[in-house]
Amino acid sequence: MERTAGLHVLDHHARSAAEASPTVYLVHGSLDRAGSFSRVIRRLADLRVVTYDRRGYGRSRAMPLGALADHVADLVDLVGPGPGVVVGHSYGGDVALGAAIASPATIVAVGAYEPPLTWLDWWPRRARTAADEDPARFAQGFFERMVGEGAWARLTETARRERQADGPALLAELTALRHGGPPFDLAQLRVPAVFGRGGDSAWRHRRAGEELRRTVTGSELLDIAGARHGAHLTHPAAFADLVRRVVDAGDRATS
Repeated sequence: MERTAGLHVLDHHARSAAEASPTVYLVHGSLDRAGSFSRVIRRLADLRVVTYDRRGYGRSRAMPLGALADHVADLVDLVGPGPGVVVGHSYGGDVALGAAIASPATIVAVGAYEPPLTWLDWWPRRARTAADEDPARFAQGFFERMVGEGAWARLTETARRERQADGPALLAELTALRHGGPPFDLAQLRVPAVFGRGGDSAWRHRRAGEELRRTVTGSELLDIAGARHGAHLTHPAAFADLVRRVVDAGDRATS
């Protein structure tokens, strides 16, 4: 656990959860933190759920910044000997997929809600590069694009400062993801997979769901009606159902 010593980790329902099921690890996306899953966790009271602030974010901000491989290694180390199932939102979905490919002996199933597939040739490209960006300003623009117009104005001043402080981590991980080749080979995924997307999500996320279902043999694709990219916030019950599908797949794989 030396790698993960600096991570802020929360263990939910450890005493009440059924021991028979694998532990659930929820992985947050870019410019986010563990607390965003709180509404989902309340609907998973019978399961042991672990959340954490990824390196560079929130209460793990003191850790060195990292690329996807570093976040994958953190998650694999956090799961330890397992068994665990990992479910990620957005960039956290890329982390979850990378970890499941890297450690199929300990991660028995994986879920990913709208993970960005920025290395594919059809994914939209930004005209500006990271070298052109101020981290705090980039964080604000990213938040407004992902959450919606007016969302930044609704934040408290403290919340704005927190998101701006996450700007360096945001730039580091997105820059690394957008440059170079694919970060992993989905054909090497050897555990059950469940993918999710919102019924009202952007076209790129909708198309990515189809790509994932087609590429990963035997995988499921779950549509959440009326949801967009932030389904864990707006549709927590449906997101919890996605998590349960992953847990069920993991139970079947280990029975």
